[in-house]
Amino acid sequence: MARKPKAIVLDTWSVMAYFEDEPAAGQVETIITDAHENEIELLMSVVNVGEVWYLFARQSSAEDANQTIVELKQLGIRFVDADWGLAKEAAIFKSKNKMSLADCFAAALAKVNKADLVTGDKEFKQVESDVRIAWL
Repeated sequence: MARKPKAIVLDTWSVMAYFEDEPAAGQVETIITDAHENEIELLMSVVNVGEVWYLFARQSSAEDANQTIVELKQLGIRFVDADWGLAKEAAIFKSKNKMSLADCFAAALAKVNKADLVTGDKEFKQVESDVRIAWL
């Protein structure tokens, strides 16, 4: 990210890569650190937070899932509620693309906030004309 974005949206893919120490984990950690150093807000839709929770609950337990959410908050990520405006933007993306609804919420959050969306999920190639993607 050469220019300073207004905000950064993390999708489920990037958060899972970070917590599961996948190859992109270091890049996600650097993005989070740089965001704090440059006072750039980190955002996640509550829909994506819910997706992270259920993935950890399935893999491990509800307790581990709860701890993961605590850790996301400790990383300084602000959870954004899904009001009608955000839901409508997500629905527009969903109506035009073959993407999961959670991914549509991440894209909508980035669009509404003029933020960069951090992901490695190729599904987002469908919305590159509407959302700035920071590819991992």
